[in-house]
Amino acid sequence: QVQLVESGGGLVQAGGSLRLSCAASGGTFGGYTMGWFRQAPGKEREFVVYMTWNGGVTYYADAVKGRFTVSRDNAKNTVYLEMNSLEPEDTAVYYCAAQWMRSTSQAIDYKYWGQGTQVTVSS
Repeated sequence: QVQLVESGGGLVQAGGSLRLSCAASGGTFGGYTMGWFRQAPGKEREFVVYMTWNGGVTYYADAVKGRFTVSRDNAKNTVYLEMNSLEPEDTAVYYCAAQWMRSTSQAIDYKYWGQGTQVTVSS
């Protein structure tokens, strides 16, 4: 059983930056593909990015490509999401998720989820 805890959300002005963290426990972190998703009020959960277990492959949603950067530190069991040039449209609850080995952008494929962290971007 893997537990995921996100942190780093907050309120930021448009154009600003935030760094989210997702700390994992209870499993072999190095074997998991880690994904970030977000959900805005009244909208479905949306894929943001995933990174494979060894960091060898990353895949970004078009909406965040060039602005967001994912990274992971397997020694610290933590994955990060660096968000730059934030826009009001990025306002959402951000979730990290874990899936053993499989590279996927589909939320339904991820077995473990964190509780989410709120990101609010003001205009």
